[in-house]
Amino acid sequence: MDIQILADADAVAREAAKLIGAEARAAVKTRGRFIMAVSGGKTPWQMLRAFASEDVSWPKVHVFQVDERVAPPGDPDRNLTHLRDSLLEHAPLPAGQIHAMPVEDGDLESAARSYARTLEQIAGVPPVLDLVHLGLGPDGHTASLVPNDPVLDVTDRDVALSGFYQKRRRMTLTYPALNRSRRILWVVTGAEKVGMLPRLLSADPSIPETPLPCGRRATLPVGPARLWGRGETGVRLAL
Repeated sequence: MDIQILADADAVAREAAKLIGAEARAAVKTRGRFIMAVSGGKTPWQMLRAFASEDVSWPKVHVFQVDERVAPPGDPDRNLTHLRDSLLEHAPLPAGQIHAMPVEDGDLESAARSYARTLEQIAGVPPVLDLVHLGLGPDGHTASLVPNDPVLDVTDRDVALSGFYQKRRRMTLTYPALNRSRRILWVVTGAEKVGMLPRLLSADPSIPETPLPCGRRATLPVGPARLWGRGETGVRLAL
């Protein structure tokens, strides 16, 4: 794994946006479209704002959500609110090609199944995403795969529901969907995340991130240690 030093979270966002742009262009050239899934967070919103300026074939881009909080439309807790503000307001991406998790549905289990079907319609059966963007929580969670939650054990579905975490239930892509992706981009910034770095790199089985494929990782902590790495397949990870 090659290591670079980056100055700050802004640099992480810019470099991540460039990587996504390159992946998008390659996917469109090879497969005719680019299908990605994004997580939430301050730096990712900066990343998506920068990605909006990339020269890509926007009518051929589809954006899914990695996870979403069960909250009302427009709620600041919703990742979708910031996703639209960061990307849709600044890029010529057709609005119908941001595929929102249906967390407003009264029957959340049915809604999760519906989202899984949408994934299959766009990304095939089983669905294969070109790129998945993930973050890393101070407790080791990624997506909404949170410690000690039964959702960690889901292997027969691509979309599932978590229990309550930080006062809200969440809908999330599961390990099978994430592991099937062609690229995993980790964007993790902040000194509070640095303690998880050695546990992540050593595949510590006690943190939810570990079941994800290490062969497609790279690392970039921003904080006391600032690193940028390239994984075996060129996928980058920011920590």
